[in-house]
Amino acid sequence: MKPKVKSFLTEDVTRMKAMLRMLNLHTVCEEASCPNIGDCFSRKTATFMIMGDRCTRRCTYCNVSHDRPLPLDPSEPYSVAKASKILGLKYVVITSVNRDDLPDGGASHFAKTVKAVKQQNPDCLIEVLIPDFLGDIKALEIVAGSKPEVINHNIETVPKLFPVVRHRGDYKRSLKIIKWIKELDSRIISKSGIMVGLGEKKEEVIKVMEDLRSVGCEILTVGQYLQPSKKHHPVIKYYREEEFREFEEIGYKMGFKYVFSGTLVRSSFHAGEVYNHLK
Repeated sequence: MKPKVKSFLTEDVTRMKAMLRMLNLHTVCEEASCPNIGDCFSRKTATFMIMGDRCTRRCTYCNVSHDRPLPLDPSEPYSVAKASKILGLKYVVITSVNRDDLPDGGASHFAKTVKAVKQQNPDCLIEVLIPDFLGDIKALEIVAGSKPEVINHNIETVPKLFPVVRHRGDYKRSLKIIKWIKELDSRIISKSGIMVGLGEKKEEVIKVMEDLRSVGCEILTVGQYLQPSKKHHPVIKYYREEEFREFEEIGYKMGFKYVFSGTLVRSSFHAGEVYNHLK
């Protein structure tokens, strides 16, 4: 059964949107039509999406637009820092569209944004949700060098579905990115997420979880895929909550430090609370 999502057209959401537009900022909450937008915006939290709202890839599950990207906005890192300070955020999530057009995939822009937020809000914790940078370890090294508390790279789905839903993605490449996080800086928490309902089998999801643990992934999120529009990949199965609980139990037995599994779970949903559970 398709899950019911509460309306997000609230006064808090309207105010948040107005502030983001004033600073010319994007959030993945809006661009990807996240079902939790009302919950997050009402708590004055958001996942900032840097480097524009045009992606160089065309993943069939994603609602972010595919188009020729615009030039980077050099003031964007400082706008994100200003927004985080205005909102009094203690935990900031920063993600981006894929920018395969840039020499480093946007790694330097990520690093500048992390440093700007830390300069404005020294006590603020930062999680970055990064693309695969086409497997460039030097790009990942730039991001790791900015010292975010968490680096998240979503594996998203099982290997057999990568050619179907992850345009230009590569399963083994994504695993390498997650493996390199701990090798570059063991103090950074590594994190990844899986969507289910795209046509995978349960045992394939469990195998992905095993693969993630084998490369040192510490935090795992598992959520139900919801089709953004009729143009996107269809939902093949709606998982029951007891099945999400099963993934959670299996994940803890595998050794994940934290497993957040549920119908409306997304990789950056309640990210600060998840991080605090590790303390």
